[in-house]
Amino acid sequence: MNIDISNNLIYYILSVFGELLIVLVFAHMIYKKRTPASMTAWLLTMILVPYVGVLLYLIFGLRKRENRYKKKPIILQKHTKNFYKQNPVHDVLRSYGIADASENEKFELFTDSVKAYEKFMSCIEDAKTSIYLSTYIFEYDDVTKEIVKALVNKAKNGVKVKILIDSLGSIGLYFSQFKLKELRESGVKVEFFMPIFQMPFRNYINLRNHRKIYIFDDKRVLSGGMNISSEYFGPNIDGTRWDDIFFFSEGTSAELFFEIFASDWFYASEEKISFAKNGVANSGDTFLQVVPSGPDMSKDILYEALLCAIYSARKRIWIVTPYFIPDSSIIQALIIAKHKGIDVKLITPKDSQNIIVNLTRSSYMRELEEVGVEVALYNGALLHAKAILFDDTSAMLGSVNFDNRSLFLNYEVATFVYSVKVIEDIEFWMNKLVSNSSAGTKDVSLPRRVLENFMRIIAPQL
Repeated sequence: MNIDISNNLIYYILSVFGELLIVLVFAHMIYKKRTPASMTAWLLTMILVPYVGVLLYLIFGLRKRENRYKKKPIILQKHTKNFYKQNPVHDVLRSYGIADASENEKFELFTDSVKAYEKFMSCIEDAKTSIYLSTYIFEYDDVTKEIVKALVNKAKNGVKVKILIDSLGSIGLYFSQFKLKELRESGVKVEFFMPIFQMPFRNYINLRNHRKIYIFDDKRVLSGGMNISSEYFGPNIDGTRWDDIFFFSEGTSAELFFEIFASDWFYASEEKISFAKNGVANSGDTFLQVVPSGPDMSKDILYEALLCAIYSARKRIWIVTPYFIPDSSIIQALIIAKHKGIDVKLITPKDSQNIIVNLTRSSYMRELEEVGVEVALYNGALLHAKAILFDDTSAMLGSVNFDNRSLFLNYEVATFVYSVKVIEDIEFWMNKLVSNSSAGTKDVSLPRRVLENFMRIIAPQL
């Protein structure tokens, strides 16, 4: 009898404690002004899986950091006083403290994985003083073994080499760090961003460093969507390799990329590094505006800039993304743009290789198709590229997917490009993608449509 009373008491205490936790989590969501969709998704999770739902929220639901262990906000130094052409997006970003567009004397776009690899290797070979690499994925494979050899050789010849790798994105390498022995013994410094089993007070497993920033001699930069892996680039043609985009720049924007890398590096290693002024010419006709996004920014600057760009468009909005799971504000902005007569086009993989993503994105794609938006499903290898064209005036490149995780959770970097020539090159590449795509989503059964629409409830968590 006493045992029954004790068991009932324990059950009662646990129930009250669990309900109290849910109330506290709900209060936290209200305090943080979470969107109704996000709160609905989390509350549904807590109802379906009590206790576990609360734990998931504590692990995955927190994004803007407020404790003493948080990463310091990034502040990019302004370089130019006058922008060559008025642009609403540029001005909105400036109002939030993002650095002005910087002049670059050299800019190259790479959509060919072999040429991208050759450029990456040539940048390593040409480096004289420093090589700073930040990547989400670093796979130890046949392609990266050659990269490792080149980096070891540079380090032995006195070049400072620092590599920042996301621990979750490169979890295989994180758990087999013996593969990094040669790098470290040669003098290369390798750090993992938010190690999974370290930093107990500041490690939020859902806040990942998704940035791809590769800096050489503090003046040449490679960035875009390509990680360091044979899946992204290599010396030989590979039909199974993911299709992606990479860009090279040389000019004053190098310092902006450096400031982002330096901030991330200090957080991971507690080592401060300084930018070396190399006499980079403050001239050129390609203007780049570098925009960091994530928990180390006080506001959702990139998200607001994206909305501004959509509403400001007058001619076209062409989107290339591997994951299309927008929030309600963005999907509505795209629908309004189409009603205004703007050419709205979405280019995305036919198969995202993730059944949950496939189900969730389908509802949004059908909603766009209903108002006449062209949806092109790419038939080649997985399309991993992220790029958006706005009219003939600007383009957005970088590591940012068109989903909640990239726009609100991950540490990301986007680059707005203001250059007629570059925009023409991106347009040419996008048209090639469309030519190898199927037009529109296929018709599906009613139960499938209901399931797709239901999946929108969990969209804020993806």
